[in-house]
Parts: sequence; structure tokens; C-alpha cells
Amino acid sequence: MSANARKILLVAACALIDADGRLLIAQRPEGKSLAGLWEFPGGKVEPGETPEETLIRELREELGVETREACLAPLTFASHSYDDFHLLMPLYVCRRFEGIARGEEGQAVKWVRAKDLRSYPMPPADEPLIAPLIDLLG
Repeated sequence: MSANARKILLVAACALIDADGRLLIAQRPEGKSLAGLWEFPGGKVEPGETPEETLIRELREELGVETREACLAPLTFASHSYDDFHLLMPLYVCRRFEGIARGEEGQAVKWVRAKDLRSYPMPPADEPLIAPLIDLLG
């Protein structure tokens, strides 16, 4: 497939930060592509949806937490080519949310320090997001 014909997939991701300055990562479940790898919560932006609306929906569905658009601040983005599509992924920071984050879809979740993110195997598209998070959080 030529690069021009490759589909661009827009996925929004969130660096959910707790009061202790830790980030939440979730493990991709068995049966999904890249199973076992750790990633930032989020998901595919549906037609007619903004990235912020996607994150509000996904955080509620995946983790059982509520937030608002005003609590989501864009930080950086990833642009990564996979074999059959190109992923464009804005990363938002969220420090204000309600509820206790838990894997609502059976996925493992973990709160980690930004400087420790490289200890967790992540999808290739997520890896460039680590440095800006370390810059932000130390």
C-alpha cells in the first residue's frame, strides 16, 4: 500500500495525573492487537466527536472516572506509521477528575512515576510521549 493510500487513524490519549504526581497506564488485554503492552488511556475519535469528547467518554467507560473538557490540556502528540495505517494521537494532561480509576474492562491499571515509564513495554506510538511527560513531571 502506498503511503498516500494509508488510512489516518485519530486516537486521543490522556495522561491522567493523581495528586501525588503519578500517571495512570493501562495494560492492553489479551485478544487485542499489541496485547500485554502498557498505554495511556484513551481511544479512537468517533465521527463527529472531538478528541476531548472522546477522552471524557473513554475515561468514563474504561476507568470509571469523570472529567470535563476544561480539565483536559493538550501537551503533545504522536505521529506513527504502522503497517496498515498511520496513527495521529494527541496527548492531553488531566489533573482534575472524580472517581477512583479502575480497569472497568478487565484491564490492569497502574499509577507510575513519569521517570519510570520506560520500564513498561509500550506500543511504538506511545514511546515518544514519555519525554514530554518526564519534562512536565520530573
